[in-house]
Amino acid sequence: MTTPGARPARRATTIADVARAAAVSRQTVSNALNAPHRVHPDTLARVTAAIDRLGYRPDQSARSLRTGERRTIGYLAPVDDPFDPNPLMAGFLEALVDAAGAEGHHVLLLRPAAGERHARAVIDDVVAARQVDGLVLADVLPEDARAAHAAEVGVPFAAFGRTGPGLPQHWVDIDNRAATVEVARHLAGRGHRRVAFVGAAGALPWLAARREGFRDEAARLGLDLVPLPSDGDLRALLRTPDRPTALAADDDLAALDIYEAARAEGLHVGRDLAVTGFHDTPLARHLHPPLTSVRLPLRAIAATLVSRLLAQVRGTPAPAGGTELPAELVVRASSGGPLATA
Repeated sequence: MTTPGARPARRATTIADVARAAAVSRQTVSNALNAPHRVHPDTLARVTAAIDRLGYRPDQSARSLRTGERRTIGYLAPVDDPFDPNPLMAGFLEALVDAAGAEGHHVLLLRPAAGERHARAVIDDVVAARQVDGLVLADVLPEDARAAHAAEVGVPFAAFGRTGPGLPQHWVDIDNRAATVEVARHLAGRGHRRVAFVGAAGALPWLAARREGFRDEAARLGLDLVPLPSDGDLRALLRTPDRPTALAADDDLAALDIYEAARAEGLHVGRDLAVTGFHDTPLARHLHPPLTSVRLPLRAIAATLVSRLLAQVRGTPAPAGGTELPAELVVRASSGGPLATA
């Protein structure tokens, strides 16, 4: 029964409608959508114009049945605190959604159930349900249980972080060592001779690479690398007569600790003391003075991960090893004041 005065529901545009509007066959429209390289450029332009004019949207379920692709990428999201989220990984997720969307894919966020320590169950669930074409993993370690299990069950995956030698090498990472080499050169170029590196003492491979890159380049440049106190007391470090005139931090939060210690000791960052960070989170731009920091190419990382994952899904050629991308040192006022030469 039709409600009086109600407007009839609009019929969805079909591939046949597009074919009629563009004066081509339905097969030509299908080729334009799925294999545009097979279609003459003039014909492709005509079909594309008809699709835009009519507002045609391909039936993704039919396409999935035809190609075997689910048009969905699973992202095993790192555990985070919603009241203190990791801004770097939030930025990466934004970039990943954009990169997947550019390839016609959605991103499905995955995480183990509360109380579960391992991701095996959630990987097994999405593989059994055929919900995703493959997985993107982040914060990957050489002996990563998630990567090992994905390889074991045969689901395609790409990793933000280097997988170990016994695992598939479909990883993307930045050159952490080269990034801090550039930081050391930047500080030396500003005239600093006494420098220090501030960061976590843990063995995470990317943090170790940052520390080693800075220390090795400082030694090569003949800089005096001032050690931190054993208890990590930054204020004690800044009170010493031969205190460093420049401090490089392995992330932006460690740089914020340096700002606070400098302020407590009556020192002005950017004038009395140069400071650099790592990650170039939004915090860096809002500190006073703004923080010189290493920026990760998050969009390039995400696009490369999606490309490497879909190459596995589609059986197209992909690099045999991992992909290493350069980071960028964004110079701001925190490393730019007059230098102490004493």
